[in-house]
Amino acid sequence: MALVTCQNAAFGYEGNTAVSGLNFNVNSGDYLCIVGENGSGKSTLIKGLLKLKKPQSGSVLAGDGLSPAEIGYLPQQTAAQKDFPASAYEVVLSGGMGARGILPFYSRRDRAVAEEKLRLLNVESLRNRCYRELSGGQQQRVLLARALVATKKLLLLDEPTAGLDPTATADFYELAAKLNRGGLTVIIVSHDISCAVKYASHILHLRQKQMFFGTASDYLASDIGKSFVGGERDD
Repeated sequence: MALVTCQNAAFGYEGNTAVSGLNFNVNSGDYLCIVGENGSGKSTLIKGLLKLKKPQSGSVLAGDGLSPAEIGYLPQQTAAQKDFPASAYEVVLSGGMGARGILPFYSRRDRAVAEEKLRLLNVESLRNRCYRELSGGQQQRVLLARALVATKKLLLLDEPTAGLDPTATADFYELAAKLNRGGLTVIIVSHDISCAVKYASHILHLRQKQMFFGTASDYLASDIGKSFVGGERDD
């Protein structure tokens, strides 16, 4: 069974459908990039994958024993989140909250995992720095470390490079690809189509409905792929 399967799914708000006709699956080890114009339903779908929103129709199924609490999630940052008054270590450690249940304190293992992810993402030197004092690229690395604390299977990234400079953006995509090569399944929402086709194994293109799902190479050969990346359609 696939790690995530959408079957004839649709999602929306207050009776209005934001995205429909979703039929795709994500297997372990895939790197799926979700693309589309603003308002195409990308963030709504992310909420559905996280079980924060019920489908209006169809279903979203999880395989391999995956639960929503085991999905590493990096949401779009708000201004308030960027000004969060905590140390980088405290932010990373909080990624284990979902798995703790009713336990009031972090365990020794929780702390060891947080330290491991700080080292993995090369932000150990930022451990005691205040999160709000970090650069945008450093904050995203810390948030990615936090997301990794929560998962061993699936990483879900919603516009993770928004607001970053080109160098920090390239660095982040390289890092996500490295994690994927290490065996982690990645689903990423991105407006950066050049990075999407460079790193992704599969592309899901939305325009209030599913317009394309398949491999990155097949996407580049499709009419919608050629149009979206700025190429010319075949006659």
